[in-house]
Amino acid sequence: MAQHHCRPQETLINAETSPRPDAQPAAAAVSRASRRGLLLLLLVLLAAGAAVVVTGVLSRRSVAASLQERAAAETVRTVSVTTPQAASATATLELPGRLEAWSRAPLFARVGGYLRRWTVDIGAPVKSGQLLAEIETPELDQQLLQAQAELATAVSAAGIAEATAKRWQDLFASGMVSGQAVEEKKADWTSRGHAVRASQANLQRLQTLKGFARIVAPFDGVVTARNTDVGALIGTGSAAGSELFVVSDTRRLRAYVSVPQSLVANLKPGSAATLSVPEQPGMRHAATVQSMAQAINNASGGMLVQLTVDNAAGTLLPGAFARVSFEMPRTAGTYSIPPSALILGKAGPRVATVAAGDVVVVKPVKVARDLGTAIEIGSGLEPSDRVIENPPDGVGPGDRVRVASRPAPAPAQAPASPSASASK
Repeated sequence: MAQHHCRPQETLINAETSPRPDAQPAAAAVSRASRRGLLLLLLVLLAAGAAVVVTGVLSRRSVAASLQERAAAETVRTVSVTTPQAASATATLELPGRLEAWSRAPLFARVGGYLRRWTVDIGAPVKSGQLLAEIETPELDQQLLQAQAELATAVSAAGIAEATAKRWQDLFASGMVSGQAVEEKKADWTSRGHAVRASQANLQRLQTLKGFARIVAPFDGVVTARNTDVGALIGTGSAAGSELFVVSDTRRLRAYVSVPQSLVANLKPGSAATLSVPEQPGMRHAATVQSMAQAINNASGGMLVQLTVDNAAGTLLPGAFARVSFEMPRTAGTYSIPPSALILGKAGPRVATVAAGDVVVVKPVKVARDLGTAIEIGSGLEPSDRVIENPPDGVGPGDRVRVASRPAPAPAQAPASPSASASK
């Protein structure tokens, strides 16, 4: 019974696992379709990769071209230009100067001692001969007493010598003494007289020194310094810093200016000028050239010029800094340009201009005058030239530049009417 039931099962298994005759062509068709799909997928991937490569190459070429264009644009520098301005008939030349008192006297001590008292302080006006201070001189007082005693002794000795000489002259007439003895007595009398005069001179010297114990003002002015006080030990001498007082006459002031050598020919004694000081903005003071040094200073390359300024009102201070202005005549045909436009080098002064086509042209010029805020050009420029205000480093003839456009001035705003303000 067992063998009868097992055979049909084995037959069913074998029937299921054995291939059927129509299954082989279908499998072959599926394999060909798979290969065709894989081939198409590979072709699509290859086409996509080629497109990416082409796109990258084109993108790089575009970026490189853009960079080249940008680099070429940056090599063309942008500059600001101006036109030479025709110079007027006169030009104002401003130079730094220094104000000094018309007369300034530092007062030193001629005698030693101690300061007994002082009567004026700084800023006080004084008159000529007015007492400023008094020095106590105990040693000098003793020397005066000694000189007076020596003079009295000398006078007494001279009187005795005179009487003796006259007596011996009478004795010589009677023949009692020799002529040699008489001459000796006369010589002694004469020497005693010289001793008296010497004592008198010494006494007068000490009395004169005693007069210097009073410090007085040498002229009308103002006390601008006091460097001593009561009880201070006073020494003689004129070393810097040892002056007791300084008296200055400030009713008139002197202004000293160093004028460049190229402009000296335009000045002469009597030329008019004006000056200003920082503490008085907008105020101008008239000045006149008084004298000129007639020599060029090797250090500054200019000539020292002295001007006088009236200061009766006392508005100007000695020792102050001032700006002195001169009206200088200009040479016809000169043009002014900004100082930054001038190029200095081995080839001399030059100016960079922009010609047609925005091409740089460098022109040699001749500087007529340096006014500080402007440079006057005597030759080398034309009124129509476009001058580069501040030439960049390395700019040369033939270089192309881009001229910067000047911003248009902002329109002035009209003030708001009162009615509009009230409505707001």
